[in-house]
Amino acid sequence: MDAERLLRAVVVVTAALLAAMVAGWLSALVVRRIGRRRYRRFMEQLSQACRRPWRAMLVVVALLVALPFTELAGSAREMVHHALVIALIGASAWLAVRVLFVLEDAAFRRLPVDVADNRRYRRARTRIGMLRRLTAVTVTVLAVASILMTFAPLRTLGASLLASAGLAGVVAALAAHATLAHIFAGLQLAFTDELRLDDVVVVEGEWGRIEELRLTYVVVRLWDERRLVLPTTYFTTTPFQHWTRNDSRVLGASILYLDHRMPVDALREQAQRVVEASPLWDRRDWVLQVVDTTETAMVVRVLASADDAAKAYDLRCEIREKLIAYVREHHPEGLPQTRIAVVAPPEQP
Repeated sequence: MDAERLLRAVVVVTAALLAAMVAGWLSALVVRRIGRRRYRRFMEQLSQACRRPWRAMLVVVALLVALPFTELAGSAREMVHHALVIALIGASAWLAVRVLFVLEDAAFRRLPVDVADNRRYRRARTRIGMLRRLTAVTVTVLAVASILMTFAPLRTLGASLLASAGLAGVVAALAAHATLAHIFAGLQLAFTDELRLDDVVVVEGEWGRIEELRLTYVVVRLWDERRLVLPTTYFTTTPFQHWTRNDSRVLGASILYLDHRMPVDALREQAQRVVEASPLWDRRDWVLQVVDTTETAMVVRVLASADDAAKAYDLRCEIREKLIAYVREHHPEGLPQTRIAVVAPPEQP
């Protein structure tokens, strides 16, 4: 009798697995059919990313359906049923998270950042990425909570802990305070448009771009390819320079220290020729001014606008290099000089 039950259970499980395989093959066929007509890239990415969690869920569902026909003993059936329910919750959460990633990638393809005016696209990508991470965390937490709630002792333990939340609850709340503060700060940065991906900022005396904006931390890619990792609360509690808050357009300033004998009008004409000939200039604003003087030199500043911070930096360097070469070749008297006056001593009577 036991051998017959075992054989029947093996046959039922094999049939369930075959049914799951057939269902997986049919679903893949349907996805390919749909992908041939419309949304081909999206459907291919969805099929590739969700293949494993979808097959796992089909297998678990098939085993759950076949479980009553296996004629297992009462305790064994309950144990197997409990394990399959846990597996179904885990596979469903896995599938949901993979779908979220595919939807995020599909949205990012419609929001390119390699265009001139990409501020709205960067803002949308920041919010979509933040929503995906928050939703993935929520799905994971709900899945873990659902799995724990399938155990009766844990339900009783949870009720007793909630009823008698004493010192342990206070300690846990204090320990989670910093993490929750970082999470809320990340949401604030994303949904109040205070910070976006690829924004140009100056933090801790370093110039860089926002490379990653997470729930609890922000990664800034510095100009020399280093990475500066800061908590999200840093940007809500500490002042920082935001160069692309309203527009990616930036004014670049080149500072020159020249002798007082340098003819400013000639230098201004040369600066105009250099700026207008540069492909980095956005054809909007430029100006040359004497902004200060010292005991030995006058301070000349050249301002020129560019489409973004990277072009503005290159434009500043180009203006500085060409103006220094112009002064050296055509007006060497304009280079900074240190003058020393030798005074003869008074004659002795």
